[in-house]
Amino acid sequence: MKRSSTLLLAALTVLCTCGLATGEDSEELFMDFLQTLLVGSIEDLYEGPLSKYNINADAKAAIAELKSCIDGLQPMHKAELVKLLVQVLGSQDDA
Repeated sequence: MKRSSTLLLAALTVLCTCGLATGEDSEELFMDFLQTLLVGSIEDLYEGPLSKYNINADAKAAIAELKSCIDGLQPMHKAELVKLLVQVLGSQDDA
């Protein structure tokens, strides 16, 4: 669990840094990243939310391991995370 938490922290740091460096809304970038991480592929991440950024090899390795952890979740747990993301995105639309 500690390793997964470290990987998530590393991925979030990369995303926030990238978003802040470009002036992009870091919340929007994070939500796009999270959605793609949950339901997309590694390629989708690099062609989508991360396409504007030069991601170094260590960050790519961390993202790949994080994606592997998410893909290894029980289907019902992954489905619950997707439901939660949909709720969060829905509440942002209401704001």
